[in-house]
Amino acid sequence: MQCTTRIGPQEFIAYTEELADLIEVFQLGHHLYADDTQLVKRTAISDIGSAIVSLQHCIEAIHRWCASRRLQLNPSKAEVIWFGTKASLKKIEGLDLTLRVDDDVITPVSCVRDLGVLLDSQLSMKPHISKVASVCFYHLRRLKSIRRILGQQTTASLVSALVLSRLDYCNSTLAWLPKSTIAPL
Repeated sequence: MQCTTRIGPQEFIAYTEELADLIEVFQLGHHLYADDTQLVKRTAISDIGSAIVSLQHCIEAIHRWCASRRLQLNPSKAEVIWFGTKASLKKIEGLDLTLRVDDDVITPVSCVRDLGVLLDSQLSMKPHISKVASVCFYHLRRLKSIRRILGQQTTASLVSALVLSRLDYCNSTLAWLPKSTIAPL
């Protein structure tokens, strides 16, 4: 969810502190980064209904909070994802897992982007690895055609900037994954 308006640093800090306090009332975890707010709720499958109610009430409270401060909550940028094992996700397939903000419906997705990292519902990291490998190969193919013109040093600098930086970014999220999963990298 994103609340957008133009405010200074002190107002921003005051707003985020209020928002964090509001979220804690609903006993939800949260992550705040710039104008991005992530709500987190750990739950057993048997308790998923109450988790949805907590999330829904919190979103409604955030919506009212934003409106009272002349901030705009943008439901079109909101996403909801349910993480779990393949077996546990299979058990919740038939349930209504949507959340609502006024007339907008937020339907669960199977993959979200968090600070440039693609997280899938099983946390397999396969979509992220596929995207990183694809982008790296794209840049390598482009550089291959002009490397003789650029020279060895410039080519090495570009490989470092365009390829290695992507391989290094958040690579700790890939720790302990099976070799077959990270093989494309």
